[in-house]
Amino acid sequence: MTNGEVMRKDLDNQQFLNMRESTQRISNVLDKRLKGHLMVLRSLFIPRKLLGTYIKSVLMEEVSGSDKAFAELQEKYAAICEKPFGLSRKLPIPIPPISNILEATPFKYSLNLEGSQNKMATITCPTRWILSYQSECNLERLRAMISGVESRQEDDMRTAILHHLVMVMFLKKYPELNQLLEDLRYSIEVKDLSDLGGLPVVILNAPVAAFLPPDDFITQITQLSGIPAFQEIIDLDVVGEIPDPLKGLITGAIE
Repeated sequence: MTNGEVMRKDLDNQQFLNMRESTQRISNVLDKRLKGHLMVLRSLFIPRKLLGTYIKSVLMEEVSGSDKAFAELQEKYAAICEKPFGLSRKLPIPIPPISNILEATPFKYSLNLEGSQNKMATITCPTRWILSYQSECNLERLRAMISGVESRQEDDMRTAILHHLVMVMFLKKYPELNQLLEDLRYSIEVKDLSDLGGLPVVILNAPVAAFLPPDDFITQITQLSGIPAFQEIIDLDVVGEIPDPLKGLITGAIE
C-alpha cells in the first residue's frame, strides 16, 4: 500500500490520544464480532467440498469438480512457490489436511514516511482482516523464514501458502458465501502480497472508515515510542454514516 491510498487528516496531540483510545475500543468490538461470525460460519468452509480426495481427510470421498480445482490449486501454487519461498513446484497428492477453523488477522502494511530518511513504519488496520484457514505458520512467521530470522520449515511454509490459496478458491467456488459475508457488512477483496511472491489473500473490510495523520506526525509518535509501528485511526465523524446494505437494496427496489 502506498502513502496515497489512505485518507489523511490532521490531528493535534490531544485529539490523537482521544481518538486512539476510541479506535482501540471500537477495534476490540469489531474483532470480537468477526470472531463470533467466523465461529458460526466455519461449518460452511470445508476444504474437502472443494478438493475431495485431493486433500487428506477421514472422509475420502469423490467431489464433483475436484480434479479441476486441484489442477487450479497446483497452477496457483507453482506460480509463487519458488520466489521467494524456494519450494518445490509439485504438490503432494493428497495434500495435508486443512482444518475448517477460520482465522482473521489484522491487515498490516509498510508505509514509507516521507521526510524521515526513507524510514518505514508498519501500519495496522483496525477495520481490515486477512481471512484464512487456521495455520501454525502465520504470515509473520512466513516472512521471518524468508528473511532468515527463523529457520526454514518447508512443510510449514507450504501449508501456510495452501491455506490462503484454498480460501481464495473456496470463496470463488461458492459465491453464496461472499453474499453471506456481505450481508454481515463485510466487503471482500483479494489482494496479492508483493513481498510474498504475489501470494493472494482474502481481505475482509468492515464498513468503518479509518485514516492516518500526516507522515511527520506518525514519525513523531514512532520516535517517542521507539517502535516503528502505528495504527490507523477510526474516523469517528463518519461512524454515524455507516451504510445499511439492506436498506439500500429495498430503497433501490421501490425507486
